[in-house]
Amino acid sequence: MQRRLFVPSIAAAACQAFAQDYPRRVPAYEAPLFDLRKQISSPIKIAKVEVLESGKATFVVVHSSDGATGVVRTKEIDDFLPILLHRVIPGFVGRDARDLESIVDDVYIKNYKLAGQPFWSPVAAVEQATWDLMGRVAKKPVPELMGGVLRTEIPVYLSGSGRETTAEEEVEVYDRGLAETQAKAVKFKIGGRMNRNVDHYPGRTRKMLELARKRMGEDITIYVDANGGYDSASAIDTAKWLADLKIAFFEEPCPWEEESETKRVADAIAMPVAGGECDSSLWKFADMIERRVIDIVQPDLNYCGGIVRAARIARMAAKAKIPITPHNTQIDAAGVKIVAFAAAIPNIGPFMEFPHRAIPKPVSWYTPNLRIRNGKLPVPTGTGLGVDFDPDYLKQARRLES
Repeated sequence: MQRRLFVPSIAAAACQAFAQDYPRRVPAYEAPLFDLRKQISSPIKIAKVEVLESGKATFVVVHSSDGATGVVRTKEIDDFLPILLHRVIPGFVGRDARDLESIVDDVYIKNYKLAGQPFWSPVAAVEQATWDLMGRVAKKPVPELMGGVLRTEIPVYLSGSGRETTAEEEVEVYDRGLAETQAKAVKFKIGGRMNRNVDHYPGRTRKMLELARKRMGEDITIYVDANGGYDSASAIDTAKWLADLKIAFFEEPCPWEEESETKRVADAIAMPVAGGECDSSLWKFADMIERRVIDIVQPDLNYCGGIVRAARIARMAAKAKIPITPHNTQIDAAGVKIVAFAAAIPNIGPFMEFPHRAIPKPVSWYTPNLRIRNGKLPVPTGTGLGVDFDPDYLKQARRLES
């Protein structure tokens, strides 16, 4: 056989073999998690996706061709509206919602150069609304579609701490929060956000935490979050006295992109190091988990691309026998996503994050209003994500278009 004929024939055979084997070549972290076609017998074709705005609240509404809808209140979507409208929504329209995992992957493949929070936050908004749609069509809560309800209530730690207050004022905020909610854990922001080892004012962090431990006693779990405020050397020095106060984890001690700095801290201290809220790459999460850059994994269900991708990160963490404690700054109708997620994920940490100081008064345009009772949030039992929005309220909202 002539070489010029032989080589192409080998190449063709190799390409055919690769094509046949391709489904087994996807990275382990992208392997399917949910058998949604088995749980929902009939197709749910996505007919259109709307973005609505009412005051400061933004919503994504996913409509099926049969007239069903799924709704989610979004997070920080305004700045990313062109990506949402022109890059993300078209990838969902016309698809069967039951293929949600594939849809999310396909949208990424078509837009991979945009990857990062400005891309994954829009994906998360449509993905979460699609979960709500499927739950309502199937007449099941989202945690049941995810594999089963493991918890009917979620213990929380109070967050929402600020740096604009004095040490005494910040401790007082949490004292009131603990009294109101009976929570068993809190998280203080320490140092200065991305501030190169400079505290909000000299001595504030240490004074605040020493006062908090004295006032709250040994029974309250205290976490700290530096928001990337230290280099590794300063973080290691800080951890020495944090340990004396029995601080339970040290979140984002170094700037989130500086993995080598964070790993130096994790390698040097016994206290668990938490991180991941700003990350969206599954590959990066896999790498951080494998190299033990962090001891507690904290993806944000919005920034990382939604429930599917957060569940994949949880699977990685479970294999490494470490907990997942998602970052969360949303409450009530927007925060219900983390409650649904935590209800179904086996390896969540002892407490989920739920901001306290920003909780608004009950309102009438959605039900139920989530409230912390005895330190826990009840998992909504309704279909979908469990929050029902007043149709008349949504009809009055303005539709956002390019």
